[in-house]
Amino acid sequence: MTSALKWFKSSYSGSDDADCVEIAIPTPDPTVHVHVHVRDSKDPQGTPLAFADGAWAEFVTFARRSA
Repeated sequence: MTSALKWFKSSYSGSDDADCVEIAIPTPDPTVHVHVHVRDSKDPQGTPLAFADGAWAEFVTFARRSA
């Protein structure tokens, strides 16, 4: 399933920087319970982590406060 995901990286990452974290969200429908997939751009064939959408939202909120 994860091979069909559309992966993207943060706009803060440079276009030629291979050392970044990429994420993919399986569906754009906010009413559907989704998982956010996270992978290392250096290992795109590796097993990605998957987070429930609520857990991801909590992480992003925390990261924004910590920045």
